Amino acid sequence: MTGHPMLILVVGPSGAGKDTLIGVAQNALAADPRFRFVRRVITRPSHAGGEAHDAVSEAAFAQRQFALKWQAHGLHYGIPLDIIADLARGIVVVANVSRGIIADASTRFPVRVIEVTAPPEILAARLAGRGRESPQDVVQRLARDVPIPSYVSVETIVNDGTPAEAADRFINALLRAASPAPPG
Repeated sequence: MTGHPMLILVVGPSGAGKDTLIGVAQNALAADPRFRFVRRVITRPSHAGGEAHDAVSEAAFAQRQFALKWQAHGLHYGIPLDIIADLARGIVVVANVSRGIIADASTRFPVRVIEVTAPPEILAARLAGRGRESPQDVVQRLARDVPIPSYVSVETIVNDGTPAEAADRFINALLRAASPAPPG
């Protein structure tokens, strides 16, 4: 066993900087065998922008099995089934997921949630800047509010300063999650 197995669910509104923080943490922790950063499977073309993902058709998505899957914004998302073996080996698995999947995940895996957020004006500017959504889509994404179940451990990172500040807080949250809880 490598360490303290945990599925870290990274959640938050579109534009909060989840993918950026995950990318920085993945680079910073690349040599740490306790961590695996999951590449999501999405029914979005690979050239559509956003994080690196495995792009598949809806038909191909329907044929695959996933540890977790959900629909959002007209797309299908999946977390590969092989994370189950990683968790069994004591790996801390980090995955960007929808807040709507937290309850299901928490019944099947040891989970902690890191919520990345930012003030609404920053979210709107980031969404508009990435050019992937129409103005109507931006409004819909900002209006989306999915509560996090109260029984799940959540650490919130407000990404409203420099990228380096948020990345430092995010990496420290991952390192805390990888450490076993003190006894008692």
